[in-house]
Amino acid sequence: MNDPQSPPRTEAELRTIAMPADTNRFGDIFGGWLLAQMDLAGGSYAMARAGGRVATVGIEAMSFHRPVYVGDRVSCHCRTERIGRTSITVHVETWVRRTRAGRAPEEIRVTEGMFTFVAIGEGGVKRAIER
Repeated sequence: MNDPQSPPRTEAELRTIAMPADTNRFGDIFGGWLLAQMDLAGGSYAMARAGGRVATVGIEAMSFHRPVYVGDRVSCHCRTERIGRTSITVHVETWVRRTRAGRAPEEIRVTEGMFTFVAIGEGGVKRAIER
């Protein structure tokens, strides 16, 4: 696991801005929206490593550490946790860059989780991942 005080040194797999349309009824960014961003990032990462189409088959060990607010720049960083015969497990760590008037921008780890993807071949059938 990375240092919880500083973002991973890897390039972000996905970067976006949290917008007002992504909030829950309390004005915080909806957890489902954040989960979807992480799934997109993990899927893109897994597809590159698996050499083709993948599908999400599981999400485990999901932790929400801090809230995300409108205007935060959201960055999802991925690393391979495990590669099996047909699946790949990806650790997705999400950080925000939060800027507030009169303060220096902050980098804050907001969530992380393990996403498992299966490699899909012709006809939507599982396929082996070539290593």
